[in-house]
Amino acid sequence: MAERAEVVFVDGVRTPFGRAGEKGMYWQTRADDLVVKAIIGLLERNPNVPKDRIDEVAIAATTQTGDQGLTLGRTASILAGLPRSVPGYAIDRMCAGAMTAVTATAGGIAFGAYDLVIAGGVEHMGRHPMGSGVDPNPRFQSEKLVNAEALNMGNTAERIHDRFPHLTKERADRFALGSQQKTAKAYSDGKIQPDLIPVATRSASGWGLATVDEAPRPETTLEGLAALRTPFRPHGRVTAGNSSGLNDGATASLLSSADAAKELGLTPKMRLVSFAFAGVEPEIMGIGPVPSTEKALRKAGLTIDDIGLFELNEAFAIQVLSLLDHFGIDDEDPRVNQWGGAIAVGHPLASSGVRLMIQLAAQFAEHPEVRYGLTAMCIGLGQGGSVIWENPHYTGKRNARKAK
Repeated sequence: MAERAEVVFVDGVRTPFGRAGEKGMYWQTRADDLVVKAIIGLLERNPNVPKDRIDEVAIAATTQTGDQGLTLGRTASILAGLPRSVPGYAIDRMCAGAMTAVTATAGGIAFGAYDLVIAGGVEHMGRHPMGSGVDPNPRFQSEKLVNAEALNMGNTAERIHDRFPHLTKERADRFALGSQQKTAKAYSDGKIQPDLIPVATRSASGWGLATVDEAPRPETTLEGLAALRTPFRPHGRVTAGNSSGLNDGATASLLSSADAAKELGLTPKMRLVSFAFAGVEPEIMGIGPVPSTEKALRKAGLTIDDIGLFELNEAFAIQVLSLLDHFGIDDEDPRVNQWGGAIAVGHPLASSGVRLMIQLAAQFAEHPEVRYGLTAMCIGLGQGGSVIWENPHYTGKRNARKAK
């Protein structure tokens, strides 16, 4: 059997993320139009890519109904102006939809079935709230397969606090504040804007242009976070301030084989090293990235000390803290989420995995001393996903910074 092809991340873009709901900037924007805009922006940035050479378009959504339904990868491909010969499909792994779109198509590249693919995700949580239209099988409850709280992500986050009492609300609030501050600095330094595709918006006051994320709250203070109510249980520890919000947005990435990238004159931003998904108890789904990261490291023949940059999805602060705590990494380790994360910019479920990759790719370019980076996230119903990437800009000088 032929050796597997090397898989590279060529480029990734996203729309600005909006707040879900009637007051959000995308309330009158269709979900499929968001991801189509991202795909068009991606292709405009990569004019060397012959559109008829794209072998697959995989687009994820968690709630696949209405304007997020109808085999989204295929409909988005047609709407984005790709040739009719380009196939596409939809994918669902809840929060890790876009991540799974990347890993599934990467597997096709490695196998030799694909040369070039587009992988991404979209979630319009304003139009399609999480869980809307689903009908969970009654056996989940009648046979006690899953606790009812497992279907509420906030409750699962409270249960991680229960399990690890030393991961206090104060630590979660402090981490959340850091996310807001790092995102504000990244914006002021112009780090995030280059990978955002502007989107025309419509509201009662007329037309507008979305050019930045709507959710960040740079004015956040520890005192303000401490005073927020705990909606998931009385005297709880999970608040709107130390969790990601409800958001709308889309992402799209271009992956290829190393050979196809060379042939077409494309410059890879990252090389795929390994990936892994793992299952955990649904009631504490937030710890999922721990076993998936251990699995991905094992498959790559690496240890956590080899990872020089981390992009961890901040569904909840406690979820990130549980991973850092497990691996002995300080809450404020400078390798982790350098530009903030979902607590500030938002988490439009199925789109977020590629956002992590976009940010890691940009950070790799700034850090030639870092060889490996990790993108990881928790997944509803008790899963975790982790992808390890190699930095093509790596100079061979080892990163001196270690986890505390």
